[in-house]
Amino acid sequence: MTAELTALTGDYVLDPAHTRIGFVARHAMVTKVRGAFHQFEGSAHLDGADPARSTGQVVIKADSIDTGVEQRDQHLRTNDFLNVPDFPDITFRSTSVEPRSDTEYRVIGDLTIKDTTRPVTIDFEYSGNAVDPYGNLRVGLEGSVAISRKEFGVTWNAALEGGGVLVGDKVVLEFDISAIRQG
Repeated sequence: MTAELTALTGDYVLDPAHTRIGFVARHAMVTKVRGAFHQFEGSAHLDGADPARSTGQVVIKADSIDTGVEQRDQHLRTNDFLNVPDFPDITFRSTSVEPRSDTEYRVIGDLTIKDTTRPVTIDFEYSGNAVDPYGNLRVGLEGSVAISRKEFGVTWNAALEGGGVLVGDKVVLEFDISAIRQG
């Protein structure tokens, strides 16, 4: 590993003002709906000398879902989709990290949506680091993973008159992360 990565070793928290946790799903088989979650907390331990020893976790407040259409967002909060009253959090906890190069990492972990936990693999790219005007060391990571919403018990749908369904099964989760080193 490079000296730059070794110098990044430490504990980090996500900066919610500069981090985006989003998603993309197919709608009516012809277009995509994009959205994001605006309330979340996350932390990580980065081990620059041995990236495989790094860890991370995120807790997303499901009721913070935002697609830009309030009526749709309200529907997504119901039992048809996320069932926010019974399952207010979506969580991810890493179980292992596999370095692919000095800038590419495969993070394997457990994703919990509603009452279902399944392993997922997220490919991340390290996009750099910088000291901000307040003296904080920040690191940037970008990643995504495609999941089947049905595998997480999110099965609601409606048939379309011309064939097909209203909501696609595949959902791409997107992570644009700015994390601040603590201490």
